[in-house]
Amino acid sequence: MADNILSEAKRYLVFKIGEEEYGIDIRKITTIIEKDMEIARVPKLPTFLKGVINLRGEIIPVMSMRLKLGLSEDSYGPDTRIIIISLDEVSAGLIVDSVAEVIEFNDESIESIANIAGELSFDYIAGVGKAEGKIVTLLNLDRLIYLEE
Repeated sequence: MADNILSEAKRYLVFKIGEEEYGIDIRKITTIIEKDMEIARVPKLPTFLKGVINLRGEIIPVMSMRLKLGLSEDSYGPDTRIIIISLDEVSAGLIVDSVAEVIEFNDESIESIANIAGELSFDYIAGVGKAEGKIVTLLNLDRLIYLEE
């Protein structure tokens, strides 16, 4: 009976970086904004940290998901979004190419990558979700945000 509770579906916001789809737990998202907001540069930040924004009086650091994942520099388009997340009462913004949809995954539809993830670079991947003919890389935000900081 406890197994049924554990296999309850979890909802993930799916976003795109290039042609790849990534998912983050929707419970950690506070809002999604368009990338027309001014990002103030802060000296001596790692390259993936683009600066800070002022969102409703709160100063929020903003990171490029492209650079954090080791991809090419951001090219902002009409679909570019900043996903505002909250982890342990700390907010951060994630710049993504576009936001796709919300998908539910249960435990049976999430594959672990433990068999190939012996490197530190895979620590922020929670697994791979399979649904509706799609494969979505599910990110562990706690590890992604705090891994190098």
